[in-house]
Amino acid sequence: MRTTRLLAIVVCMTVAAGVFAADWPVWRGPNQDGTAPDTGINQDWNANPPQKLWQVSMHDDGYAGPSVADGKVFIIDHVGAQDIVRALDVTSGQEVWTFAYNDLEKANYGFSRSTPVYDDGRLYTISFRGNVGCLDANTGELLWGINMPGKWGGRIPTWGYAMSALIDGDRLILVPGSPEACVVAVNKLTGELLWAGGGGDIAGYSTPTKATIAGVPHYVVFTGKSVVGVHADSGQLLWRIPWETKYDVNAATPIVSGDNVFITSNYGRGCAVIAVEQGGASILWETKAMSAHFNTPVFYKGYMFGPTNPNLVCLDPRTGEAVWTQSGFERGGVVLVDDVILALSGNQGFIAMVAATADGYQELGRFTPLGEQSWTAPIVADGKLIVRNKQALACFDLM
Repeated sequence: MRTTRLLAIVVCMTVAAGVFAADWPVWRGPNQDGTAPDTGINQDWNANPPQKLWQVSMHDDGYAGPSVADGKVFIIDHVGAQDIVRALDVTSGQEVWTFAYNDLEKANYGFSRSTPVYDDGRLYTISFRGNVGCLDANTGELLWGINMPGKWGGRIPTWGYAMSALIDGDRLILVPGSPEACVVAVNKLTGELLWAGGGGDIAGYSTPTKATIAGVPHYVVFTGKSVVGVHADSGQLLWRIPWETKYDVNAATPIVSGDNVFITSNYGRGCAVIAVEQGGASILWETKAMSAHFNTPVFYKGYMFGPTNPNLVCLDPRTGEAVWTQSGFERGGVVLVDDVILALSGNQGFIAMVAATADGYQELGRFTPLGEQSWTAPIVADGKLIVRNKQALACFDLM
């Protein structure tokens, strides 16, 4: 019996050592790269498809994204003329708290489309009209709030503010799109302005990203008219590359690798790699091989994997050439986990598990979590897949 118990303990320890799961506290995940660090997920979907743990109704008829931290799923819903920030128990889907505030009255492709950002017990949200809130993530109490058009003269984009906030140390980075300040940094604890800068472009729909480029701390921001590099410590505009798209829809988050920046937009605009030097920036190449409407690709082992309506594309960012394409994914999003791409079909709502390799499209399995129009990128947190369509939010076991 003693030998049997010891063997059982060893087996349990071995299984535990091979499985790792983590929260998804901010836009694009814990490393802000569209990648979940979870390992040991079930990859035999044909024999054992992911089991639904819970499902809750959404009332916004839209596309706001979820985040996960501290045992809770956070998402922005909408009822009547109010946004409803919801905190749900990640295990059961039961509501923990809600916080409501007045915003858009009539839907415009839904209402808020941003993802709540969790940081050290606080939750940061952005609404269609540019209302920024800092909430106590445990209770939903409002700690401070700012309206970007009212505070800085920000210009609301045609389809509303859709980016998420960016946390960097004690700074909260926002993109009001003011003529005097495209980008601002505020104190994340108080909302007090630290600096305003970044030029005078209108806001795009893209969340900024932080990086050190050419030895300089940057925020890279995809505005409505260009992609810009902003000095992280001062807001100084370091460089600007014009990038105009029909309806000013620049929505995918820029991806930085070394001193290069990858951007992509739809409406026939395509994608490009920008080389940044201390004296400025220039386009290395530009192509239409990947034209993401709003969802951001993932960069893995030297290749980009992401959407180009209606295809899923593997792109070589060194040349701009599509290595492979697979139809049927429309405007869906992707997440990378455990060496596979989970690719959501935007119109049909199925999820395909695809090998994250440049050696051709290799589908390992698929299932349909909710179906119908599903434009919001899926996330993976704590060993769970969380996905939404316009009517519901659901959680599935990936282990």
